[in-house]
Amino acid sequence: MNNEKKVFSLSGLLHHQLFIPVTALVLLAVFNLIMDPSFFSIQMGLNSEGNHILQGYLITILDYGSELAILAIGMTLVTAASGGQDISVGATVAIAGSVILRLLCGASAREPELQMPIILAFLIAVAVSMVFGAFNGTLVAVFRIQPMVATLIMYTAGRSIAAWINHNQLPIVTDKSYSLFGTIIPGIPIPTPFFIAALCVTAIMLVLRFSTLGLYVQSVGINEKAAKLNGINPVAVKILTFVILGMCVAVVGLIKTSRLCTINYSVIAKDIEMDAILAVALGGNALSGGKFNMWASVLGAYAIQFLTTTLYKYQVSSDALPAYKAVVVILLVIFSAPSVREKMAAISQRREARKNAGKEAA
Repeated sequence: MNNEKKVFSLSGLLHHQLFIPVTALVLLAVFNLIMDPSFFSIQMGLNSEGNHILQGYLITILDYGSELAILAIGMTLVTAASGGQDISVGATVAIAGSVILRLLCGASAREPELQMPIILAFLIAVAVSMVFGAFNGTLVAVFRIQPMVATLIMYTAGRSIAAWINHNQLPIVTDKSYSLFGTIIPGIPIPTPFFIAALCVTAIMLVLRFSTLGLYVQSVGINEKAAKLNGINPVAVKILTFVILGMCVAVVGLIKTSRLCTINYSVIAKDIEMDAILAVALGGNALSGGKFNMWASVLGAYAIQFLTTTLYKYQVSSDALPAYKAVVVILLVIFSAPSVREKMAAISQRREARKNAGKEAA
């Protein structure tokens, strides 16, 4: 009976959706522990403003992984509802950041004082990002264009739109209060993006817990026709997921531009859409839509950033980074495939059966 429980628990563990992202984090941690234990060291240092801040590779993972976790929230919902991915989030981050800077800096892009309260500029950027999200969602839900093809429009034009918003100028925010969103709050040595990500994750978890959003998204993703027969509007649900992703994009735009208090249209959030998609996949969510696990996607986001930071630590060039990342992620995604985990569970069961047979024979 005890052996049956062990086999059952092992099989259940292998099939649990959190197994893959947690395993990825553990493997990366063990690798760094063996190669260089100093990877896990954390020191207290000073930033350029003279404020105390925690420093170390783990802090870097928390810092930049938080941006990815925020995007993974919206990307998970879009994937679950539409069975496709939005590849325009990097370009839309540029648009959101450009809108914020234009409103804060004004037409001259060099005003010594803020031309608008930061919160108001951010809310306007959220509204703009939601409009672009609704545009993408309409192409997917109403015109039934495949998500990657539909979002290719913004992927291609987004950065040009961002540059046009500021007339190809590079606005600079001189007010130090704006940098707090991308660095630290004085007196709190942990990067602010981590707290913003925690707030976003908490908000979406509460929404999923106390509303029918999660049920509707999964229903549409699993069987759109059946969902429609049950009174669910698939078009509205799909557009809503793209709008939520737009909100997430605006938050990341705020963080990205506040880090340097300016923007580089061609570099900001470059390739971040690929990492967001990989975070969803690494979380064990089916890229064809349907059921999803938000916690798994968030852990997948930090696992992707853990991998990126590890590669940078060992001086892998930025040009070669995608190749190394692709190899590791392919292995992890293959390992997460249901057929592979079923075979692993079957192997474990056979081993347990042979052990039991040996004990009975003895």
